Amino acid sequence: MTTLLQINASINNGNGQSSQLANQFVVSFQKRHPGAEVIVRDVAAAEAVPHLDGERFGAFITPADQRSAAQQAVVAYSDTLIDELKRADVLVLGLPMYNFGVPSQLKAYFDHIARAGVTFQYTDKGPVGLLTGKKVYVFAARGGVYAGTPMDTQTSYVRDFLRFLGMTDVEFIYAEGLAISPQSKATGLAKAGAEIARLAA
Repeated sequence: MTTLLQINASINNGNGQSSQLANQFVVSFQKRHPGAEVIVRDVAAAEAVPHLDGERFGAFITPADQRSAAQQAVVAYSDTLIDELKRADVLVLGLPMYNFGVPSQLKAYFDHIARAGVTFQYTDKGPVGLLTGKKVYVFAARGGVYAGTPMDTQTSYVRDFLRFLGMTDVEFIYAEGLAISPQSKATGLAKAGAEIARLAA
Protein backbone atom coordinates (compact mmCIF):
# COMPACT_ATOMS: atom_id res chain seq x y z
CA MET A 1 0.00 0.00 0.00
CA THR A 2 1.25 3.45 -0.92
CA THR A 3 1.73 5.90 1.94
CA LEU A 4 1.68 9.67 1.39
CA LEU A 5 2.96 12.14 3.98
CA GLN A 6 1.58 15.67 3.65
CA ILE A 7 3.49 18.39 5.48
CA ASN A 8 1.80 21.78 5.82
CA ALA A 9 3.90 24.72 6.98
CA SER A 10 1.55 27.71 6.64
CA ILE A 11 0.87 29.83 9.73
CA ASN A 12 -2.63 30.14 8.28
CA ASN A 13 -3.00 26.36 8.61
CA GLY A 14 -5.61 25.01 6.21
CA ASN A 15 -6.41 28.49 4.88
CA GLY A 16 -2.91 29.03 3.51
CA GLN A 17 -2.56 28.89 -0.26
CA SER A 18 0.31 26.38 -0.05
CA SER A 19 -1.80 24.10 2.15
CA GLN A 20 -4.77 24.37 -0.19
CA LEU A 21 -2.61 23.49 -3.19
CA ALA A 22 -1.17 20.51 -1.31
CA ASN A 23 -4.70 19.45 -0.36
CA GLN A 24 -5.80 19.73 -3.99
CA PHE A 25 -2.96 17.48 -5.09
CA VAL A 26 -3.64 14.93 -2.34
CA VAL A 27 -7.30 14.68 -3.37
CA SER A 28 -6.20 13.97 -6.94
CA PHE A 29 -3.63 11.48 -5.70
CA GLN A 30 -6.23 9.61 -3.66
CA LYS A 31 -8.48 9.31 -6.71
CA ARG A 32 -5.63 7.60 -8.58
CA HIS A 33 -4.59 5.57 -5.54
CA PRO A 34 -7.81 4.86 -3.61
CA GLY A 35 -6.10 2.53 -1.17
CA ALA A 36 -3.35 4.98 -0.24
CA GLU A 37 -2.72 5.89 3.38
CA VAL A 38 -2.43 9.65 3.94
CA ILE A 39 -0.60 11.08 6.95
CA VAL A 40 -0.90 14.82 7.60
CA ARG A 41 1.67 16.68 9.67
CA ASP A 42 0.98 20.40 10.25
CA VAL A 43 4.27 21.78 11.57
CA ALA A 44 2.78 25.23 12.29
CA ALA A 45 -0.40 24.11 14.07
CA ALA A 46 -1.27 24.96 17.67
CA GLU A 47 1.27 22.41 18.87
CA ALA A 48 3.99 23.46 16.44
CA VAL A 49 7.29 21.64 16.15
CA PRO A 50 9.55 23.18 18.84
CA HIS A 51 12.52 25.17 17.66
CA LEU A 52 15.89 23.57 18.21
CA ASP A 53 17.82 24.72 21.27
CA GLY A 54 20.84 23.49 23.18
CA GLU A 55 18.86 21.14 25.37
CA ARG A 56 17.04 19.48 22.48
CA PHE A 57 20.23 19.12 20.44
CA GLY A 58 21.97 17.73 23.49
CA ALA A 59 19.33 15.03 23.74
CA PHE A 60 20.06 13.93 20.17
CA ILE A 61 23.79 13.50 20.74
CA THR A 62 23.59 11.91 24.19
CA PRO A 63 24.03 8.10 24.08
CA ALA A 64 20.68 6.35 24.44
CA ASP A 65 21.62 4.64 27.70
CA GLN A 66 22.63 7.95 29.25
CA ARG A 67 19.60 10.09 28.39
CA SER A 68 17.45 11.58 31.11
CA ALA A 69 13.68 11.15 31.02
CA ALA A 70 13.35 14.63 29.50
CA GLN A 71 15.92 13.80 26.83
CA GLN A 72 14.17 10.52 26.06
CA ALA A 73 10.95 12.46 25.46
CA VAL A 74 12.73 14.83 23.06
CA VAL A 75 14.20 11.94 21.08
CA ALA A 76 10.87 10.07 21.07
CA TYR A 77 9.19 13.12 19.51
CA SER A 78 11.89 13.31 16.84
CA ASP A 79 11.57 9.56 16.24
CA THR A 80 7.83 9.98 15.62
CA LEU A 81 8.50 12.57 12.90
CA ILE A 82 11.18 10.40 11.35
CA ASP A 83 9.02 7.27 11.43
CA GLU A 84 6.35 9.13 9.44
CA LEU A 85 8.98 9.97 6.83
CA LYS A 86 10.33 6.44 6.71
CA ARG A 87 6.83 5.05 6.12
CA ALA A 88 6.08 7.48 3.29
CA ASP A 89 6.51 6.60 -0.35
CA VAL A 90 5.39 10.07 -1.41
CA LEU A 91 6.06 13.36 0.37
CA VAL A 92 3.89 16.44 -0.29
CA LEU A 93 5.13 19.73 1.14
CA GLY A 94 3.03 22.89 1.31
CA LEU A 95 5.65 25.65 1.30
CA PRO A 96 4.78 29.31 1.83
CA MET A 97 7.47 31.98 1.52
CA TYR A 98 7.96 34.28 4.50
CA ASN A 99 10.46 37.12 4.16
CA PHE A 100 12.32 35.31 1.37
CA GLY A 101 12.79 32.10 3.34
CA VAL A 102 11.04 29.01 4.65
CA PRO A 103 8.78 29.26 7.71
CA SER A 104 10.74 28.92 10.95
CA GLN A 105 8.42 26.06 11.94
CA LEU A 106 9.50 24.12 8.86
CA LYS A 107 13.14 24.79 9.69
CA ALA A 108 12.41 23.43 13.18
CA TYR A 109 10.90 20.31 11.58
CA PHE A 110 14.00 19.89 9.42
CA ASP A 111 16.18 20.23 12.52
CA HIS A 112 14.28 17.37 14.17
CA ILE A 113 14.51 14.96 11.24
CA ALA A 114 18.16 15.50 10.29
CA ARG A 115 19.91 13.13 12.70
CA ALA A 116 23.27 11.52 12.06
CA GLY A 117 23.04 7.75 12.07
CA VAL A 118 19.25 7.87 11.70
CA THR A 119 18.35 9.78 8.53
CA PHE A 120 21.88 10.30 7.19
CA GLN A 121 25.32 9.03 7.98
CA TYR A 122 28.83 10.36 7.56
CA THR A 123 31.25 8.20 5.56
CA ASP A 124 34.81 8.56 4.34
CA LYS A 125 33.27 9.70 1.03
CA GLY A 126 31.01 12.29 2.65
CA PRO A 127 27.46 12.27 4.03
CA VAL A 128 24.97 9.71 2.70
CA GLY A 129 21.20 10.13 2.99
CA LEU A 130 19.22 7.17 4.33
CA LEU A 131 15.69 8.20 3.27
CA THR A 132 15.88 7.03 -0.31
CA GLY A 133 13.33 5.91 -2.90
CA LYS A 134 10.74 8.63 -2.22
CA LYS A 135 8.94 11.00 -4.59
CA VAL A 136 8.57 14.58 -3.34
CA TYR A 137 6.17 17.29 -4.52
CA VAL A 138 6.69 20.81 -3.19
CA PHE A 139 3.86 23.34 -3.56
CA ALA A 140 5.48 26.75 -3.18
CA ALA A 141 3.16 29.75 -2.72
CA ARG A 142 4.67 33.23 -2.93
CA GLY A 143 3.31 36.77 -2.83
CA GLY A 144 5.84 37.92 -5.43
CA VAL A 145 7.52 36.32 -8.43
CA TYR A 146 10.86 34.76 -7.52
CA ALA A 147 11.31 31.38 -9.23
CA GLY A 148 14.51 31.28 -11.24
CA THR A 149 15.89 34.47 -9.68
CA PRO A 150 18.54 35.03 -6.96
CA MET A 151 15.68 36.00 -4.61
CA ASP A 152 14.44 32.41 -4.57
CA THR A 153 16.49 30.97 -1.74
CA GLN A 154 13.79 28.43 -0.91
CA THR A 155 14.15 26.12 -3.88
CA SER A 156 17.87 25.45 -3.54
CA TYR A 157 17.68 25.15 0.25
CA VAL A 158 14.79 22.70 0.31
CA ARG A 159 16.16 20.67 -2.60
CA ASP A 160 19.62 20.47 -1.02
CA PHE A 161 18.22 19.53 2.39
CA LEU A 162 16.06 16.76 0.98
CA ARG A 163 18.96 15.48 -1.11
CA PHE A 164 21.12 15.41 2.02
CA LEU A 165 18.62 12.97 3.54
CA GLY A 166 18.49 10.86 0.38
CA MET A 167 15.44 12.31 -1.39
CA THR A 168 16.51 13.26 -4.90
CA ASP A 169 13.28 12.93 -6.91
CA VAL A 170 11.85 16.36 -6.06
CA GLU A 171 9.36 18.36 -8.15
CA PHE A 172 8.44 21.99 -7.41
CA ILE A 173 5.06 23.48 -8.35
CA TYR A 174 4.93 27.27 -7.97
CA ALA A 175 2.01 29.61 -7.35
CA GLU A 176 3.53 33.10 -7.56
CA GLY A 177 2.41 36.71 -7.66
CA LEU A 178 -0.38 36.01 -5.18
CA ALA A 179 -0.07 39.41 -3.45
CA ILE A 180 0.51 41.60 -6.49
CA SER A 181 -3.09 41.95 -7.68
CA PRO A 182 -6.29 39.91 -7.90
CA GLN A 183 -5.53 39.13 -11.52
CA SER A 184 -1.97 38.08 -10.71
CA LYS A 185 -3.24 35.86 -7.90
CA ALA A 186 -5.79 34.21 -10.18
CA THR A 187 -3.12 33.63 -12.82
CA GLY A 188 -0.66 32.17 -10.33
CA LEU A 189 -3.21 29.80 -8.82
CA ALA A 190 -4.48 28.77 -12.25
CA LYS A 191 -0.95 27.91 -13.34
CA ALA A 192 -0.41 25.79 -10.24
CA GLY A 193 -3.80 24.16 -10.74
CA ALA A 194 -2.84 23.24 -14.30
CA GLU A 195 0.33 21.61 -12.99
CA ILE A 196 -1.69 19.59 -10.47
CA ALA A 197 -4.02 18.48 -13.25
CA ARG A 198 -1.01 17.42 -15.32
CA LEU A 199 0.39 15.41 -12.42
CA ALA A 200 -2.99 13.78 -11.88
CA ALA A 201 -3.36 12.77 -15.54
